[in-house]
Amino acid sequence: MAGLASGTAQATLPWSWYSEPDLLRREQERIFRRAWQYAGSAEHAATPGDYFTCRVGDVPVIVVRDREGELHAFLNVCRHRGSIVVEGSGNRETLQCRYHAWTYGLDGRLRAAPRAKQERGFEIDDICLHELAIEAWGPLLFVSTDPDAQPLVETLGPLPELVAEGGIDIERLRFRHRSEAELGCNWKIAIENYLECYHCPVAHPGFSAVVDVSPDAYRLETHERSSSQFGPLRPGREGGEITEGQFHWIWPVTKLYAMPGPQNLAVGPLAPLGPERTSAYLDYFFAEDDTRAAEIEELIAFDDQVGLEDRALVESVQAGVRSGLLEEGRLMPESERLLAHFQGLVREALA
Repeated sequence: MAGLASGTAQATLPWSWYSEPDLLRREQERIFRRAWQYAGSAEHAATPGDYFTCRVGDVPVIVVRDREGELHAFLNVCRHRGSIVVEGSGNRETLQCRYHAWTYGLDGRLRAAPRAKQERGFEIDDICLHELAIEAWGPLLFVSTDPDAQPLVETLGPLPELVAEGGIDIERLRFRHRSEAELGCNWKIAIENYLECYHCPVAHPGFSAVVDVSPDAYRLETHERSSSQFGPLRPGREGGEITEGQFHWIWPVTKLYAMPGPQNLAVGPLAPLGPERTSAYLDYFFAEDDTRAAEIEELIAFDDQVGLEDRALVESVQAGVRSGLLEEGRLMPESERLLAHFQGLVREALA
């Protein structure tokens, strides 16, 4: 697996890769359309008729529970002339395109199309929404647009075991809150920022006062298609059920982490809006029976503050790499080896 050899300097990705429109088109095809991505909470499609929409890269997706209780993911594109079929979330009897009212069942089959009987040779029976792969890990739903997608467990690798070993009972968790943001940077810059805490003592004083980010305490692990960071509480700090922060990444854009404190998990993907603009959201999960509203709100507010600090950092990086006078940077062999692992996977995917 591509990465850094211990003690060996390595160049970053070419800085032009953070602003080239043509490269983003290749990334959509070779990275986003060939990987699993977190789509949303299973609670939002728990009962027949429930649906929600999301995106995998630039691909619009519907997740829906049909009347027989089966979960589906469909390309959110009408088979007529390509309009988006539905938006938002809720509960419906059918999926009806707002353009010409082509109406699909919750199983994706076309049920009705205005004037269809007047069209010679037009048969609705063979027309269906394009189905995508969907799998669950506890309350978390993942979607892949790859028709040859390997099982999700192969992408997750050891993460389910690591999460459980950290004291998190994922089956107890229920959706509580979503935070959304838009960043003025390339999607890779946002991922790279997440994959190292080398910047934490300087840029995140509040976080570094709670979590021990010193090299002797902060652990890094790379896996085939994921990576992990672990940071214990500072001595003297009160914990909760979770006494060590763990911060995981799932190729290519899904962040999944737990902060010290009550049973909790935050998970969400990044999505390119353009070469230099990225959207992001995080879904926060807490134990179903946890009534400590003030403590939960405090944890989310704490994380929001870290997110604001990170936004300033990644937008500063984008302004720097955009300058065009330097071709690349240099990575720190140990402190940034998860970042190097990510960049190796990007190179491999685009080769």
